[in-house]
Formats: sequence, structure tokens, C-alpha cells
Amino acid sequence: MRGSTLLKALLSIIALTTLAPGAGAQRYDRGYDFSNSGGFLKKGTWMAGGTFSYSFHDNDDYNFLVIEDINSIGYGLNVSPAFCYMIRDNMGLGMRVEYSRNMLKLDDAHIDIEDVSVDFHNYHLIKQMINTKIIMRNYIPFGDSKRFAMFAESQLSFGYGQGKVANGNLEYPKGSYDSITNLGINLCPGLMAFADEHFAVELSVKMLGLNISHVDQTHNQIYYGSRNSTSVNFKINVLSVGVGIYYYL
Repeated sequence: MRGSTLLKALLSIIALTTLAPGAGAQRYDRGYDFSNSGGFLKKGTWMAGGTFSYSFHDNDDYNFLVIEDINSIGYGLNVSPAFCYMIRDNMGLGMRVEYSRNMLKLDDAHIDIEDVSVDFHNYHLIKQMINTKIIMRNYIPFGDSKRFAMFAESQLSFGYGQGKVANGNLEYPKGSYDSITNLGINLCPGLMAFADEHFAVELSVKMLGLNISHVDQTHNQIYYGSRNSTSVNFKINVLSVGVGIYYYL
């Protein structure tokens, strides 16, 4: 009898805690409901395009802060094609493949800080990465506009890459070889504008991300080592701003 009474009391408490919030709940409309924001991009629309960036530098006896007589050349290349299918109005799923390559060839450089003097000669660094990303895009038009919108691209990525560093500054050249794998989750918000009926120009930036990386290193083909790293980013990096051109059909 006592057990039955406790069970009834427990069921009564659960019912009260479940129903009480709904009894007096009041829905406030703060103007952030985009469920009826209109068909900026209709279900069934395909999107294809990508971003591209390239940079090159050539230093000839250049001085930077405490580094003097810099003689070096280098470049950075990034290509990122993508496609997406709208599974519902203003929401799409797709894939992005990103290839990046960086090279630095340092012939000479000199560092002089008080009593410390260091010379660098014949350093060569090259690194390339391929990242495959599953993406989800959500579009938020500006009011009833059919031309301008904000978007947020969520990315789940897996990447593999290689890196090489050669040091010819010594009597016998030395070098290291890196094999790199990483896993990442990123959020990239941005703005887009249709230039005509199908072509759009986009501006995006990496703002929030979690990246896990593992590196296996071979040094001079004799010594082996590894490194694991985890990084969380929650800031706007001006250097990561990307401009892309996309075709919507």
C-alpha cells in the first residue's frame, strides 16, 4: 500500500513538471523566425562553383624587424571546387574538395639581436594538403530580396597532406618528411549576391572550428617521431576571407 502511494506521488510530480511550463507558456515573436522567409533558393536547385587564391613573393635583400638581408621566393595556392543540392527551400547538402600548396625557398637571412647572431642559408619548405568536406548550407535572404542573402556553411572535413623541409646550411644536407592527417568541423558564414539569373558572387570567412591533426615525421631517413594537436578557433581571421563564384541551376 505504501509503495502504491509513493508511485502515485511520483507520477503526479512528473505530470506537474511536464505540463506546468506548457500551461502558462507564451510564445514571443522576436523577428528571427526564418521558416517563412521565402524561396530564395527553391528545393531541387543545384549549385556548383568554387574559390581560388594565389600569392607569390620575391624578397631581394629585404629587411623585416630584426631579420636582415632576406633573399627568398615563395608562393601559396588554394583551389576549392564545390557542389550542393537544395534538399529543401534555402537549405542544401553537398561536397567540397580543397587543395592547398605552399612553398618557401630561403637562400639567405640574418638575425642579429644584441649579442646573438644567426645566419640561415639554403632552407627549402614545401607542403600540400587535400581536404574532402561534407557541407550543409543554410541561406537567409534579406527580407523579400531575390538577389542578396546571408548563408552559413557547416563543414565536416577529412584531410591528408605531405610536407618536406630541407636544410642545406650544414656540411651535409638534412631534411624531414611529414605525413599529415586531420579531421575538422568548421562554420563559415558569408554573404552572396546574384550577378544575373544564375551566377552569384560570395564572400565568406572561417569563424568557428575544431581541428584535430596527427603528423608522422621521418628525419634524415633514420629518426621517426609523431605529433598530435587539437585546436579550437572562435575568431574572425581576416587572412581566411575567401571570394568565390558559383552557378545555380
